[in-house]
Amino acid sequence: MLSKDQVEPGSVNVPVGSFPPTCTSTDVNADQLASQLVDQINAALSKGDTEAISQQFLEDGFWRDHLCLTWDFHTAKGRDSISALLESGRLPTKVEIDRSTPMRAPHVGPIDAFGQVTGVEFFITVSSAIIDGRGIVRLAEKDGDWKVLSFFTSLVGLTDHAEAVNQHRPAGVKHGANPERTNWQDKRTAELNVEGKSPAVLIIGAGQAGLTIAARLKMLNIDSLIIDQEDRIGDNWRRRYHQLVLHDPVWFDHLPYVPFPPNWPIFTPKDKLAEFFECYAKILELNVWTRTSLQKSSWSDGEKVWSVDLQRRNEDGTTETRALRPRFIIQATGHSGKKNLPNFKGIDTFQGDRICHSSDFPGANPDSRGKKAVVVGACNSGHDIAQDYHEKGYEVTMVQRSSTCVVSSNSITEIALKGLYEENGPPVEDADLYLWSIPAELFKAQQINITKLQTQNDQATLEGLERAGFKVDRGPNDAGLLIKYLQRGGGYYIDVGASQLIVDGKVKVKQGQEITEILPRGLRFADGTELEADEIILATGYQNMATQARIIFGAEGDKVTDVWGFDAAGEIRTMWRRSGHPGLWFMGGNLALCRYYSRLLALQIKALEIGVAA
Repeated sequence: MLSKDQVEPGSVNVPVGSFPPTCTSTDVNADQLASQLVDQINAALSKGDTEAISQQFLEDGFWRDHLCLTWDFHTAKGRDSISALLESGRLPTKVEIDRSTPMRAPHVGPIDAFGQVTGVEFFITVSSAIIDGRGIVRLAEKDGDWKVLSFFTSLVGLTDHAEAVNQHRPAGVKHGANPERTNWQDKRTAELNVEGKSPAVLIIGAGQAGLTIAARLKMLNIDSLIIDQEDRIGDNWRRRYHQLVLHDPVWFDHLPYVPFPPNWPIFTPKDKLAEFFECYAKILELNVWTRTSLQKSSWSDGEKVWSVDLQRRNEDGTTETRALRPRFIIQATGHSGKKNLPNFKGIDTFQGDRICHSSDFPGANPDSRGKKAVVVGACNSGHDIAQDYHEKGYEVTMVQRSSTCVVSSNSITEIALKGLYEENGPPVEDADLYLWSIPAELFKAQQINITKLQTQNDQATLEGLERAGFKVDRGPNDAGLLIKYLQRGGGYYIDVGASQLIVDGKVKVKQGQEITEILPRGLRFADGTELEADEIILATGYQNMATQARIIFGAEGDKVTDVWGFDAAGEIRTMWRRSGHPGLWFMGGNLALCRYYSRLLALQIKALEIGVAA
């Protein structure tokens, strides 16, 4: 298998789907078509007639469901599979068309999110005795008949358990005489210290994953405690290399409940993001213990509860141990697991100034001009670090062992995200619903077309990289960066300047050769060549997140299934869903993924807490 098509072990390289031909009708009443379909589906739901519902779909149509039908994520393809999914799950009692905005109301337009296939698209709400959901439906014409191409449902709330926001926000005060009342600060201090009780949920990690899931749980009235080994919230970003700036634009990165303010830069510097995270926790009153580590844990199958010992280091250097009994633990230690640190022969003999993993790289030394740096790895971190070295006057060589999917930042913002996540785009929740409504096979087909446009836009850079000896690819099945991220978790670079340095020869490339040995002052490769180095940075990525679970939880961690990559239906494995171990969940991904999936994970835990899920 080519490196560009590699997937996480055990996961699936999802096939490329196909869209139906564009509609031939010139006079289409979108609202009438949508109303007819919804009426037919509601009539079938009232009778429990799943076969009648499945017949409203194209033969190879899709129903993608995130928790509205079952307490898991599913994508069913084809009428028989759709009928089986509906039979195995809990049917909604009502589907309604959302006509509240032009984007949500039924309209004729592209149903491939690209503009080549025209059909009918509209937003819906779904409900039952226990759930409230939203979704998107896309209709396509075949032989003069309109059928469902894709039907998406996503859980947004549980009946009678609304989030504590807007009209459900707390009063903040109870007026009248009450000799036992305490002020806000007293209550907040007690909550933060977890006085007199154990939280229902222990969250390990205070990055975007831990903070967003804690925020979602809080709004559902579920007590949680985040622990993190760092001194301050955000230190996991502060400690990263000096020049790090997010490669995704701000419109893609908003957090739940507290979006970035309108003066926020398009691309967020790491230290600014760290400050925002610290503010986010304070504004939403999240319970976070920094300088705290999990020392011991055990799970009781009978009681369905964890017993954990936490060690907390105080500001004066003393430590204290606290025993808690949470019902759930969420591992939010980063989408990847432990550092993938190759054990090269001779690594202990290196006599240069520095050899370390990219996660431990603080930044290039401005007083080391003229020294030689070798960066092993050719993805985002490797490029950013190579650029930092060049700017500080080092002679830099990047070691690229396989190919890299390279897309410019301009192509990301102006092609991939344009119209959905941009300055005047739709509300971010609508954009998220739209993005995740597309079944993986169709999403891959869409991304192939987007990648073609991006490649045309970046043609000069890509050709220059090839001439410089840097090997580029277009991702799995030529479907680009986002598919490579979802299938493999890496193997790409969003170009913010380093590519031109390679094209101009200012950053040299050693391509396609494995490192056989670290020398006292450099590296030796399989072809016998050597590179001199004063500093070596191993931008070699991370292992599967499940490996970190085994480190943290020992034998209990061995019970979890592999994390990341697609399952056979095109849903991400294990992350945000049942892990294989009761009471243990995984939360991770970039800011956009955390924003959307944090709600779904929190609702699963709420459903378990109130007894509507088992």
